Amino acid sequence: MPQIKKLAFLALTVTVAFASQAFAHAHLKSAAPASESTVKQAPSELDLTFTEGLNLKFSGAKLTGPGKAAVKTGKGSLMDGDMTLMVPVSQKLTPGKYTVEWHVLSTDGHKTNGSYSFTVAP
Repeated sequence: MPQIKKLAFLALTVTVAFASQAFAHAHLKSAAPASESTVKQAPSELDLTFTEGLNLKFSGAKLTGPGKAAVKTGKGSLMDGDMTLMVPVSQKLTPGKYTVEWHVLSTDGHKTNGSYSFTVAP
């Protein structure tokens, strides 16, 4: 095999190896309430569904409300084959904009985090 073909093959192999590692992280697939949505009824729980299974011990979510006030939540649990993090909302939500900040550890050991907002209508 000519030298240039060997180098091209090696470069392709390295690229594929790194790309597969990047795709191995748990990414937020869907959420309820949904990102940037307006809900008429305040949710009693947050349901965050990811692209991979999660390790509950190192995963969680924080909810803040209008004025960045912390909202009391309960202990999270996993559903749907460990791919959905369910966090109960312990206090009644008043109308306004809320932000969910989440952090997860996938079962393969990769950490990811992010945030999104939703609004509770008056």
